[in-house]
Amino acid sequence: MRCPVCETVNPPGADACMKCQTPLAPLDAPVAQGPLETNLLTNPVSVLDPRPPVTVPATGTLGDAIKQLIELRVGAVLVTGPSGELVGILTERDFLTKVAGVPGYELLPVSDFMTPSPETVALTDALAVALGKMDAGGYRHLPVVQGNKPVGVISVRDVLRHLIALGPDA
Repeated sequence: MRCPVCETVNPPGADACMKCQTPLAPLDAPVAQGPLETNLLTNPVSVLDPRPPVTVPATGTLGDAIKQLIELRVGAVLVTGPSGELVGILTERDFLTKVAGVPGYELLPVSDFMTPSPETVALTDALAVALGKMDAGGYRHLPVVQGNKPVGVISVRDVLRHLIALGPDA
């Protein structure tokens, strides 16, 4: 980024000009180009009305987790620690890529197959933040947390429904 004061070319992501120390971070702030981008930058994750989280304890079994996935028709279960804190996520994709073909999987611990310390969002995060995390990580589900405790889950499908509801003019 070129400094607007001294014209020095700075490396991408620099917070301040390396020559004159002019703050550059505010110049990198995204600017909405139309109603759709305005919506994504200003609306919080809470507008998606996240579904309540489906949880299993880290000490639970894969059998318990898959039973929840099937019965509740969800694509991911959140794995919690002893105090209810989020410690991982176990998704349909995990069952296909990590569990399929493992003999006696039903009795194996969830903690051996979950994705530990998953990316999360807060209810107050902008939709653009959630979409950015989903895109960067290739995630279809994101836990919504408050104080590291799961309060919901959002999915790509939730975001798509929201965008479609905005209508063709957005």
